[in-house]
Amino acid sequence: MSKEVGLKVSVLASGSTGNATYIETPKQKLLIDAGLSGKKIEGLMNSIGRTLKDVDKLLVTHEHSDHIKGVGVLARRYGLDVYANEKTWEQMAPKIGQVKTEQKHIFERETVQTFGDLDVQSFGVSHDATDPQFYEVHYAGKSFAIVTDTGYVSDRVKGIVENADGYLFECNHDTEMLRAGIYPWSLKQRILSDQGHLSNEDSANALMSVLGTRTKQIYLGHLSQENNVKELAHLTVKRQMQAKDFGVDQDFCLLDTDPAQATELTVL
Repeated sequence: MSKEVGLKVSVLASGSTGNATYIETPKQKLLIDAGLSGKKIEGLMNSIGRTLKDVDKLLVTHEHSDHIKGVGVLARRYGLDVYANEKTWEQMAPKIGQVKTEQKHIFERETVQTFGDLDVQSFGVSHDATDPQFYEVHYAGKSFAIVTDTGYVSDRVKGIVENADGYLFECNHDTEMLRAGIYPWSLKQRILSDQGHLSNEDSANALMSVLGTRTKQIYLGHLSQENNVKELAHLTVKRQMQAKDFGVDQDFCLLDTDPAQATELTVL
């Protein structure tokens, strides 16, 4: 397969302030989440040489604002079909404004839907939303899994996403920064809980249990603005992996993401 044709990915934005990921195959162009304004997402798309006018579908993971802020605007402005599970739709609908009935679609947890040449599998995660789910996309023997907004990675999820070609994986916080930070104790407890977010250390451990010989790219994502920094997240994951003899920067690449700058559109 030509390197110009295949499963292409750009993490448009990732962090506690907004999340959106762009997936492209020869026949499908998807957004997973739209947690920024429509204007910002269009700008991020333009920065990778694409436009929202080309996007076919928008898949939503859960109803938190950093994942749905732009959903209603994009649905209305670009006529996008929007997919989420039934409970997420119930929680999301009052927050995003009017969306035409024919643009609303149900994508239930633990199911697979096929969009053109792309198969998408949904899976539930442990997070304090109503029915949070994330997605692994499959095209021509390649796969890309998004695993963020979860307090831990269950064996069931590990079995679904193991040995993917690429991952967007949560590195939400440095535990010591969080404990010493300005958040009230109740919020710290929520983040540290099994329904919160993965720390840098937890992310490294989970990644080492799922990556395989096919894995080439790992994007470290959903970093907290208050309780993490890119360099620390990257270094923590890299050091833990190297200590267990994983071939960081040899067998696979660790890549950083940003809340306001898209990663390069890359073929897996």
